[in-house]
Amino acid sequence: MEKNHETAITQMRKSLEKIGISTQNYNDATLLRFLIARSIDIEKATKMFAEWKRWRDEFVPLGFIPDSEVPDELGDEKMYLQEYVVHLLDKTISSSFKDGKEIGNEKLVAILDLEKISYKNVDARGFIIGFQFLQAYYPERLAKLYMLNMPWFFVRVWKMISYFLEKASLEKVIIVSNEEQRKDFVQQIGEDTLTVDYGGRGKLVLVQDVTINHFPA
Repeated sequence: MEKNHETAITQMRKSLEKIGISTQNYNDATLLRFLIARSIDIEKATKMFAEWKRWRDEFVPLGFIPDSEVPDELGDEKMYLQEYVVHLLDKTISSSFKDGKEIGNEKLVAILDLEKISYKNVDARGFIIGFQFLQAYYPERLAKLYMLNMPWFFVRVWKMISYFLEKASLEKVIIVSNEEQRKDFVQQIGEDTLTVDYGGRGKLVLVQDVTINHFPA
């Protein structure tokens, strides 16, 4: 770890302690994600962490949302949708824990296939809210987002969405639009991970069918 990062983490811990938030259960890698998300600005990172901690305590009081609590049908209420998204993200992140323990710097690689999206069902506001949710509550968890099969009309929509996103988030988005980029996409993700539809040899497994020993069912 870089020396300036170590210093920033120490200062951030002191800042959080001053406002009554204990950092005893959070390792350096976790705090560093918040610092990086706020360009190593101690004050902004402290505020971000405090808001995240308040949200986790209120929305995920157990520290996780077990499989048994995720409704089979999301319905129309946003609360159910958010519950499912949190469950999905937490379970995906926990799948990369080593020996069942969180390191703090685990990241996600996502694929967004726009092949079947139409002009009538484009929800730009939904995209913006989704990205802002990741930025606020899962800082520096997204490693890459590959966008595939982007239709011509979505180019303008994406420009509008991009206006509301942080620069760090935009830099993680890769729009795959030609054969060379698609080959690089397959190479980066890996043929054993990707399904046949995307040029790989892997098999699609639904999140509810994945069993993780250290994640409550």
